[in-house]
Amino acid sequence: MGFKTGIVGLPNVGKSTLFNALTKTAAAQAANFPFCTIEPNVGEVAVPDERLDILAQIAGSKQIIPTRMTFVDIAGLVKGASKGEGLGNQFLANIRECDAIAHVVRCFEDGDVTHVDGRVDPVEDAQTIETELMLADMESIEKRLQGLVRKVRGGDKEAVDQERLLKAALTTLESGQPARTVQIDEADAKSWKMLQLLTSKPILYVCNVDEDQAASGNAHSDAVARMATEQGAGAVVISAKIEEEISQLDAEEADMFLDEMGLKEAGLDRVIRAGYTLLDLQTYFTVGPKEARAWTIAAGTLAPQAAGVIHGDFERGFIRAETIAYDDYVAFKGEQGCKDAGKMRVEGKTYVVKDGDVLHFLFNA
Repeated sequence: MGFKTGIVGLPNVGKSTLFNALTKTAAAQAANFPFCTIEPNVGEVAVPDERLDILAQIAGSKQIIPTRMTFVDIAGLVKGASKGEGLGNQFLANIRECDAIAHVVRCFEDGDVTHVDGRVDPVEDAQTIETELMLADMESIEKRLQGLVRKVRGGDKEAVDQERLLKAALTTLESGQPARTVQIDEADAKSWKMLQLLTSKPILYVCNVDEDQAASGNAHSDAVARMATEQGAGAVVISAKIEEEISQLDAEEADMFLDEMGLKEAGLDRVIRAGYTLLDLQTYFTVGPKEARAWTIAAGTLAPQAAGVIHGDFERGFIRAETIAYDDYVAFKGEQGCKDAGKMRVEGKTYVVKDGDVLHFLFNA
């Protein structure tokens, strides 16, 4: 399980440039005019994790397979998108399919790159997009409530629950707040997610700054960070131009380039880490002579469900999980060393998998 993030924002804020850099492809045309992205572009990137390389080296793994993250580059939205302005409606539908939204906001000054509203104000830009998503949600909810009337009158339990959740969302939206601020009981979590409301999705604000401000940010990105904190959202500062340059370099050259720019890591790493935090995700590993592989799960996942990420049969026939903590695997130089030191544990169906666990599942076929 990876996760799917939709890259949104107003035209000319650097979305497609960022997408190109993240996916190391020119599939998304980056051009200085609105709607240069006419079809949603989908790209997958490997999630960098130095722990996987270390585990592979210890185990002598022939192949290293990182977990993957999917980005969807969605065309620039404008005021009125919820009513079909620009290329709005078809792209709002693409956002519904994503787990999270990476909202790119322009935090750079450049007279050669036209802003659709003729000014640089990332907080107002973010509010413009949020308003369009809220309006789209309200319209969608009203239509769905109309469609539920007959089933609700007939006492359909699922329809009654759906109506209750939709009305709670509508009340919140009408008060000017996004659906993600609605307090949902754990029992309703699955049904709530299935509503696929645009403003219920976690948001990560990606502040696109000039190259010389990538390490420290600027007043614009500081304002976005304050807004994100107030909303309980995430925020990262990157330079899409730097990311694009890094994407053309090999690993050694990229490290040298980052060092010259005063950066500790690439923006991709920061975006992924912020996305993991936002979605409450973590990683476990399977390691052997054939391959070392990373797997993404939600925090709190039990061992059988973690096994199911590999294959459904692993979950259905789960017997137990042989478990080694990452630090122990490294300290005792592999599986045999951990066995000898008593650091391999046998865990059952109620075990909550920890980030960095090295797991081997036993199951009935």
